[in-house]
Formats: sequence, structure tokens, C-alpha cells
Amino acid sequence: MLKRSLIALSLISILTGCSLDGDDGQDGTQGIQGEQGTAGQNGTNGTNGTNANSALNISLVGRAVLNAQSPEGAAEIVAYQASKKWIYAINSSGDEAVVNIIPADTFDTAALVQDNEGIVNATNLTSTSTLTLNDNTPGDANSIAIDENNQMLAVAMAAKNVGEAGQIAFYDISGDTPAFIKNVPAGFLPDMVTFNQDGTKVVVANEGEPNGDYSIDPEGSVSIINIVEGVVADTATNIDFTTYNSQQAELESDGFVFANPTGRTINGNVINTTVAMDLEPEYVSISKDNNYAYVSIQENNGLAIINLEDNSVELKALGFKDWSDLQIDASDKDGGVNFKSYPGLYGMYQPDTISSFSWKGANFIVSANEGDAREYFFDVTDEADCTAKGGLDYDEDDGCPAYIDESRVEDLTLAANFDYLNNDDDDIGRLKVSTVKGDTNDDGQYESLYAYGARSFTIWDSNGLVVFDSGDDIGRITASVHGEAFNNNEDENEGDTRSDDKGAEPEALTIGTIDERTFAFIGLERMGGIMVYDITNPYDVQFEDYFYNRGVIEGADITGDLAPEGMVFVTAEQSATGEPLLIIGNEISGSIAVWQIAAN
Repeated sequence: MLKRSLIALSLISILTGCSLDGDDGQDGTQGIQGEQGTAGQNGTNGTNGTNANSALNISLVGRAVLNAQSPEGAAEIVAYQASKKWIYAINSSGDEAVVNIIPADTFDTAALVQDNEGIVNATNLTSTSTLTLNDNTPGDANSIAIDENNQMLAVAMAAKNVGEAGQIAFYDISGDTPAFIKNVPAGFLPDMVTFNQDGTKVVVANEGEPNGDYSIDPEGSVSIINIVEGVVADTATNIDFTTYNSQQAELESDGFVFANPTGRTINGNVINTTVAMDLEPEYVSISKDNNYAYVSIQENNGLAIINLEDNSVELKALGFKDWSDLQIDASDKDGGVNFKSYPGLYGMYQPDTISSFSWKGANFIVSANEGDAREYFFDVTDEADCTAKGGLDYDEDDGCPAYIDESRVEDLTLAANFDYLNNDDDDIGRLKVSTVKGDTNDDGQYESLYAYGARSFTIWDSNGLVVFDSGDDIGRITASVHGEAFNNNEDENEGDTRSDDKGAEPEALTIGTIDERTFAFIGLERMGGIMVYDITNPYDVQFEDYFYNRGVIEGADITGDLAPEGMVFVTAEQSATGEPLLIIGNEISGSIAVWQIAAN
């Protein structure tokens, strides 16, 4: 049984304020940082670790690799058809948009042999059929969703050209092979699609990103497609944000972020970006009562709440996380594990994946706070051409930057309130922050710094208020477990390489119920691991476990499962093993990992 798990679980008492077995949890308060942090890899010799036990038994039971010769992008977003016990995975590694179908009705766990590091690279699952999406729908596949009520598959298909509306492709999956039903036009760049709980609505987040020189900047929107008695409507209702175009200042004061080159002339065009154009919906979660769609608007650090009864929209700013009372490793050049507190440093939550659940009849939203900067490039002949066309600092690899909103702190002038720190590689100088916020009086000096993402997951109530945030857990736990290999990148084994840039990067997220307990699973895109929290009571959240299947030996080839992008939870009743499953699509390794999550 493979289980790469946090050994010294009584660290929970330090990280979340809860102890599993009394006073043991008080030992080693400083052991998560500095030199002692590396000992987390070998926690079996710690007295606390022998006493504390997880409530879950987590083991890898299934694994497939798609397009092993060129796996990157071969397994990103996954879905599960319970009636057939099939896994569906978007495969973007080739020239055509396809979905691979992998039976998950049996698992030969003996085939999952481990290498010398204890990592599984072997497989026991295979794709048995391929759905070629471009046979019926042009463009690229971004997201898939399955509805068990109507035995239906929906695929979000983005158009090839910026400024052209995308489509949602529907398939009947009740038979032996998927049968195409129809395409329904959606908004610009449909990035995520989901069904509501009873299969009567499909909701789509249309990101509406601009092209490289901002000459085309489509409006972001949310599309709603009705399904009546199993019949998909021919058209969608598109909900935009134009009513907020006159409210940018108010939204910014609440905590929204607007980063764009408005007012500049780029490639012959004067840029004038509205609120509706700048807002970029990323991910959708439907409330369990089917009354609301919660939509993350990642780059703008906000949330849209759509009332599905009348399609009314309310925008909620997520505000900023204060790092003054928490600890963060802000540099990839400081020689390893080095956590510090920084008054004046804030994190923009900027969630990617969100999910929702209910407690006491109220709805709560859970977010994986990945963070995302904006940078757009267009083609020019050389540096002089870039300058003449209004571009920024020319880059030989990427081209002419039309817009970038990030900078390293060491390239900024800091106000006197930051005199307590050294703005260099050993301190905060390497950290990437936004240039859009922080210079409060426009004097060229930054009184506050705003980093991308919050290096955490958060539970919000329906008012947009923080109920729980995991604080600095992710950084400190992974440093304890992996030592100087923490904050690794997803495509190389060189520790500490992401400390300056969003850390382990929580991106994937799903929620599942096991023995009447509700758990959140948070996938770390760069580090490759999965955090588990018991969120049954959102006001009494408990860290539960951390597991991974990824090699971390310095300088060695990358192995195992890398860059969890999409996850789906399967209940015990829907699983072939009779125990709950967590299915993960890993973007860089092109692998699908199936973990069994059983209650102890």
C-alpha cells in the first residue's frame, strides 16, 4: 500500500490549534522552520508521530498515463460516470481535442510497484476508447462535466480565435459509446462547465481573456443552459457584468483588483478596458440546494454569486490576506527553508477552483487560493519594433509584452515602513508582487505589497466573509515533510524554486463526505501533494493529512504524479472498491491517479 503521508500528525496542534492526544502537540513549536524543518521527512523518530493517527486510510489503487511519449497536458480535467465506473479525461497533448475514457471497475494494486524512493510510476489502468471532439465541434477542450440524472456529458470548447464565442458540446453517454447530441453557443473562452444537482441546468464560466496586444478583449460572462426532461436547450442565457461598468472605484475599494493597460496605445490601438471586459470568470460551483451558482473571478480577486431563480448577480470582493502574523518563505535564493513574517505584505486570494457545501442549512464556499498574474505578449520583428508599437521590455523568447502587472520586490522602491527588512535575495527581494496596488499616494514608493495568491485554502460564507483560512499551513507542513525539497516546481527537482512565486500553489479542490464527515482535498500544483482537512463544521476545521506520489530527489528526473489540475470525489456507493475514491488528473505527468480514501 502506497501512502506518502505526514508522519508527525501531532504537528496539527501547532498548525491548526487542535491536539489529537493532549500535551504531546506542544513539543517542537519551532521545528517547522529553519534547520529543524528538514527533519519532517523522517518524523518516525519523533515521539509525537508515534501517538497520533489519521482518521483516514489513504492508498493509491489506480494509475494511468496518457500519451506517455509526450504526457504534458494529456490528463488535466477529469470526470466520473458512476453508472459505468468510467473515468473521462481531457487530453490536450495532441493536435486534436480528445477525451480519453478509462474503465475504473477493477484495480490490480499489485501492479503498482514502487521505485527506490517509494514512488509509483507503474500503471494498472488503460484508456479503452477516445472521443474525438473536433469531429463535431471546432476548438480546444477546457472542461468536462457529467450528469448522472440524464446520462449526459458536457464539454466546454473554446474557439480557436480570440473574440469568437465558444460552445458547449453535449453527448449522450447512456450507451456503449458517447453519442453526440448538439452544440450550444456559450460566451467567450468557456473555461469551466458544470451541471446543477438535478441535471436541469448547465452553468459555464466564460473567461473572456484578451489577445496578445489587447486589441481584442471580450467580456467575461456566465452562460446558463436549461435542460427540460432530458432535452438540452438550443440557446444559452448569457449573464454579463456590464451593469458594474460604472462601479470600478467602488469595487476596488472593496478589494477587487483591475489590472490592464487602459489609456496606453499598443500596436496602434488606444486601450479602453471596461469592468465587464476585465472580469474573467474562472470556475463555478452550484449550491446543494440548486439556488445559487458561485463563480470565482480569479485575476480580479472576487466572487460572483448568481441567483439561479432570477439570474441576478452580486459581486463579492475577497479582500486581502495579512502576512504580518503568519510566516512565509519569500525567496527562492535564500538557501532553503526560511520562514519570516512581513508586516505590510498582503496576499490576493485569487482562487482558481472553488466548491461549496452546506452546514446548518447555510451555504459555504471553499476556495483554492492559487493566484495569477497577468502578462500578454504579441509578435514583433525586434526590440525596436516592440518599443515603437508601445510594448514594454522586449523578451527574445516571448516577444513584445503588451502588459505585465508583476514585479519582484527588489525592483520596487519601498516606503519607510519597510525599513525593517532587507530588500534583497535573502529576504523579500525575490518575491513577485503586483504593481497595480500598494503605492497608495502615487509617489513611486510602495507602502504595501500585494503577492499573488494566499498559499492556502479558505472557507467563505455566502456574505463573502472569511470563516476559515489555512494560514501558513501549506508552506510549513510541506517544509516539515520535504525539508529543502519543499516549494519544488512541477517539472524539475530543485527545491525552493517556487518560494518567490505562489509557493506550492493550491489549485485543484474537491469536497467529499466519508462516514458523515465532510473533507476538503486541496491539490498543490507545483509540489504535487494533496492536503486533507475535515471541514464538517466550518467553524471547527481540522487538518487531517497530506499525501503525495512524486519524487523529490535533488537533480533527479521527475517521477510520479505532477501538477494536480482537476479532481473528482467518488462516494463509496459509486466506487468499484466499496470505499470512497479521489480521482486526480495530473497535467505535467499526463497521469490519472486514483486514491482510495477509507475511514479508519
